[in-house]
Amino acid sequence: MDIKSFVLQKAKEAKEGARAIAKLSSEQKNAALIKMAEALRKNAKKLQAANKKDIAAAHKKGLTKAMIDRLTLTPQRIDDMAKGLVEIAALPDPVGEITKMWKRPNGMMVGRMRVPIGVIGIIYESRPNVTADATGLCLKAGNAVVLRGGSEAINSNLAIVNILRSVAKSERVHEGVVTFINIPDRDAVMEMLKLEGTIDLVIPRGGEGLIRAVTENSRIPVLKHYKGVCHVFVDRDADFEMAGDICFNAKVQRPGTCNAMETMLVDRKIAKKFLPAMIKRFRAAGVFLKGCPATLRIDKSLGPAKEEDYHAEYLEKILNIKIVKDMDDAMDHIAEYGSAHTDSIVTKDYQKAMRFLREVDSASVFVNASTRLSDGYQFGLGAEMGISTDKIHARGPMGLEELTCTKFIVFGSGQVRV
Repeated sequence: MDIKSFVLQKAKEAKEGARAIAKLSSEQKNAALIKMAEALRKNAKKLQAANKKDIAAAHKKGLTKAMIDRLTLTPQRIDDMAKGLVEIAALPDPVGEITKMWKRPNGMMVGRMRVPIGVIGIIYESRPNVTADATGLCLKAGNAVVLRGGSEAINSNLAIVNILRSVAKSERVHEGVVTFINIPDRDAVMEMLKLEGTIDLVIPRGGEGLIRAVTENSRIPVLKHYKGVCHVFVDRDADFEMAGDICFNAKVQRPGTCNAMETMLVDRKIAKKFLPAMIKRFRAAGVFLKGCPATLRIDKSLGPAKEEDYHAEYLEKILNIKIVKDMDDAMDHIAEYGSAHTDSIVTKDYQKAMRFLREVDSASVFVNASTRLSDGYQFGLGAEMGISTDKIHARGPMGLEELTCTKFIVFGSGQVRV
């Protein structure tokens, strides 16, 4: 069978699975999720054996330590995958929820009901845990999923999928709810992206290059997040201790994530007082610092920040520092260089805080909190499919509700149009 026929066959299987799962009760979906979690734990050794093949191949290919770390399935990570499925099972089911209802003058009742999207294609790199997370979220929201992981994790992903499909079959859930395209060839992705009408939504998870390639070639709607260029603005009315802790956490706690701070903006009124201690703290943690000309006048030992640096998503211990005139200048900088992911202000001034919330056009905007908290689990969503920087359909962390859409429902009593 050629690649085109294979991918189409998998997508059609998922379409059948989507119709079947849309009929299941919350109890049936939850039972399947819990059994899947149990099966992952029970088969932990098999998963690690498959994962070792991928790790060995990764070393031969010369993949970076960071890539290999993301690829590795430790006992703890397998247990975390299982815990994630149990947590998803415990969340309220959004499917069938009537979100709004109103009465028209003719007595007709009009409302909106949450329903599954249908078939969701997930194209992702490295992390095998995405296989279980995406399956759990899609299943609970009544969707079927077509998974296409990267070639570097082919053995790990296939092992996870086989376990999940086996449980689906034993629980009398259509196996098409979890389909996997196990062809590493890039042409498989290109064929997948042509299947409008069969796949309803594509969600790419990975580097900016992958996401741009998917967006440029897809005939299917794409939920995307190109990169996370996040900022923290330290206002002249900030509490210095709070600002220091927030900025340090935003950069250092886990710098390789999309919600880590890449540029720290500091009000010029407080720069000379705030920056010396902050620079010392960052350096002690191994952060390489780049500064604007005003920052370099305070500390000449910093590297100079270039124009392209303000656009960069470093994903490592590198930080830009820029001194700004005031909050308006900070917001202008965010508008020009930010990626509409997450931005934060540290201030004791309520009016400034509210202006920042209203005027900064990002998916998540914080007051007196670290950008590292921009996460579905931290927001109380239970889990997330990813973080969307789009404005249509979903924006920010995507949980169960974001994996549904709404349809109009009407209750009549014989009304006709006149």
